[in-house]
Amino acid sequence: MDRVSRLLQQRSFVELGARQRAQALLDPGSFRELLDPFERITSPWLPKQGIVAQADDGVIVAKGLIDGQPALVAAIEGAFQGGSLGEVGGAKIAGALELAAEDNRNGIPTRAVLLLETGGVRLQEANLGLAAIAEIQAAIVELRQYQPVIGLIAGPVGCFGGMSIAAGLCSYLVVTQEARLGLNGPQVIEQEAGVEEYDSRDRSFIWSLTGGEQRFASGLVDAYVADDLEQIRQQVSALFRQGQPALERSRRHAWYLARLQAVDTSIQADAAAVRNAYTGESA
Repeated sequence: MDRVSRLLQQRSFVELGARQRAQALLDPGSFRELLDPFERITSPWLPKQGIVAQADDGVIVAKGLIDGQPALVAAIEGAFQGGSLGEVGGAKIAGALELAAEDNRNGIPTRAVLLLETGGVRLQEANLGLAAIAEIQAAIVELRQYQPVIGLIAGPVGCFGGMSIAAGLCSYLVVTQEARLGLNGPQVIEQEAGVEEYDSRDRSFIWSLTGGEQRFASGLVDAYVADDLEQIRQQVSALFRQGQPALERSRRHAWYLARLQAVDTSIQADAAAVRNAYTGESA
């Protein structure tokens, strides 16, 4: 099969909505949504600020099977409020992860996939959103004692803010070329440091520093895949088969801090310098 034929047969994962992504990862016929839109559990804060709430608060949580094994998928809808997390959406993810941990304590080996399409905390809900993200982080750390927690960043929103820390706590991270991962988004960095330091309109520059390919080359994520549904499914399955990593990335904090302290911040970083900071190798 030639390259054109393969491309024509691919099904884009990035182009799917959050609910479609969750359904696509779970085994056919096993998708069961928890707190679906008909439950009408919406944000009580957005309408007070003149913003129309969404029936699922931009978060889809589902249980089902992956390769015949119990699994939880939590997917953030990047098209709603930039994938920002508030009180309700954050509580849905944290609660689902806590239920998965309880399943494991009861002998049901439930693993989890987090589909991270988020700019971080929802500014309209501020402290409530931050508290919810902290609960998500704690729940990831609890669940990964029993089963791998896989974070998947597909695009185009990326994963930023407090949820980028949650991503770093996952047992494994998977990204596509369209993905971005960073603590602060481009607009925030430009606002604070100036356009000369970081031009948020320079897409090639941004992806060269925080894009999926760069993050994989830097060793900050575990797998780099094409925007193809079947390849993503296969990668998630392969990581689950690996089981829990020998050492969680977040437990290597001393090594990462030492690498960052060695960076010369007086020099404008480029893609090669970013990779070198983590790998110790030149491009």
